[in-house]
Amino acid sequence: MSSHERRSFSYSLGWWFFRVYTWLYHQRRVFNEERVPRTGGAILAANHLSYIDPPLVACSTRRFIHFLARESAFKCLLGVILRSWGCIPVDRDGGSAKGLRTILNRLREGRAIMMFPEGTRSPDGTQQPARGGIGLLIAKSDAPVIPVRVFGTFEAFGRHQFFPRPWRVGVKFGAPRNFKKLRAEAANCTPNRRREIYGQLSQELMSAISGLEPQTD
Repeated sequence: MSSHERRSFSYSLGWWFFRVYTWLYHQRRVFNEERVPRTGGAILAANHLSYIDPPLVACSTRRFIHFLARESAFKCLLGVILRSWGCIPVDRDGGSAKGLRTILNRLREGRAIMMFPEGTRSPDGTQQPARGGIGLLIAKSDAPVIPVRVFGTFEAFGRHQFFPRPWRVGVKFGAPRNFKKLRAEAANCTPNRRREIYGQLSQELMSAISGLEPQTD
């Protein structure tokens, strides 16, 4: 792995474990990993089909990825592990003022943040609308946004399964997007128009994610 950030032993151990596990058991395929910036703040946004998705995306790139986790999870023993993995404590959507400030600060520090705009796993394997918060985050940040699409994880370990199946999975990274025009407009417009921009940013991001296909470049 390569990055200017120092990883904990537990993160490196998990990275290698899931890299080997998903390759052997799920025949993991990765497309366009070079599109993930090696340094600097970045937002990775992916569809969400399974519990496998976060480690699958993380082990598919050599960039150190910071995930969001509910604040309540940091109040028990699990919090020790989450902190060692560089996870960020936020509310469910990451849309509270405190959560937003934390994410923006991490981006300014040059971290790569992984988000799932749908907020929870898909109940049927189809892409769900983005929840509130992602459009606001994009507008407030100047970090590039990398759409990411995962494939096969619903079939491998969907919401109603108790154990992962040996189903082929894949990850495709899209080209970074800057949303310069919408970001600039959001900084100097009426509140009503700003809310429209947040919705437009969310829709454009979800369209970019759904438009990624594994067989294309």
